[in-house]
Amino acid sequence: MSAYFIANILIKDEALMQKYADELGDMVKRRGGEYLAVDNSPTVLEGNWNYSRLVLLRFPDEETLKLWYNSVEYQKVLKLRLDATQSDTIMVKGKR
Repeated sequence: MSAYFIANILIKDEALMQKYADELGDMVKRRGGEYLAVDNSPTVLEGNWNYSRLVLLRFPDEETLKLWYNSVEYQKVLKLRLDATQSDTIMVKGKR
């Protein structure tokens, strides 16, 4: 069953965020994930959305997502995003 990583991101330091993004791309692919969406202006249908970017990644399953997220490699890069943004992330279990 697929697992999805969703990040709502408010970027505070564009240069640092770009460094994070540059390092992340191949890492996600090597860990079995794929980018489904990166949107700097999603359409808000209800409520408030106080971010500047939404990122949606898909992994084959929950275990693979967690292995990527908890990997030493990603944890080193994660610090860049945490320093460059205010962000909220979640994991969502898919139906397939």
